[in-house]
Amino acid sequence: MLLQNKNAVLFAAGGSVGGAIALAIAKAGAKVFLSNHHLEPVQKLANNIIAEGGKAEAAEVDALNEKEVNDYINEVVKKAVNIDVSMNLIKTEDIQGIPLVDLPFDDFVRPVRRVTESHFITGTAAGRVMIKQGYGVILSLTATPGGIGYPTAGGFGPACSVIEKISLGLASELGPYGVRVVNIRSGGSPDSQPFQDAIAHGGQKAVEFIKKIKDDTMLKKMPLMNDIANVAVFLASEMAAGITGVTVDVTCGTTTALNYKEPQIAFIQK
Repeated sequence: MLLQNKNAVLFAAGGSVGGAIALAIAKAGAKVFLSNHHLEPVQKLANNIIAEGGKAEAAEVDALNEKEVNDYINEVVKKAVNIDVSMNLIKTEDIQGIPLVDLPFDDFVRPVRRVTESHFITGTAAGRVMIKQGYGVILSLTATPGGIGYPTAGGFGPACSVIEKISLGLASELGPYGVRVVNIRSGGSPDSQPFQDAIAHGGQKAVEFIKKIKDDTMLKKMPLMNDIANVAVFLASEMAAGITGVTVDVTCGTTTALNYKEPQIAFIQK
């Protein structure tokens, strides 16, 4: 197994995507240390992993609280000796669908502030341990607006860009110590809870929105949660030993909203 005898720390792993990634990493052989601001979802996840023969522990940790994060990292090191993989999956709590000119500043800055604080806190905490070890992998997850202009994404796009820049900065500083830092950029997973909730409550409008996202990709589909999870496992493994300081695109080839019907270019003469 790719991650046999590895230890992976996943912060804010209570969501559906975090759960998929945790399950995949555990199936690949790692012991997963799951934390979340509320214990219940990660405890349930840990129980499921253990029931399937994997190794997992759950803890209540606020990924925005520097002391709690550092204490938790130290506790994991005492138990496991080392930390091979760290990943932060904190929710951005963004508001989308409103033009920036109409969006209240507090709603714009909230996701930016959350990810800036949390990814700095967890990334540096894991980085300090990995520097001493001389190895380790720090992963993060963003979405399409982190790489292209996307209308009415509110503060979500800037928040994604912040995560990607923190990842790049850590990679440049931790690389000499043998530590890799990689970000994954998703195109949004239709089987994830946010999209399922949107479909359940948004009706036809939600269906049309999701179709538009698919139409704006090269593969005409969106990556499923398992697609993201499998990439996380690969990047955390020695098979990706030469990959660091980049954002790996798993968007199914998102374009900058080019017309998916491929119209004839006007200036070509036939």
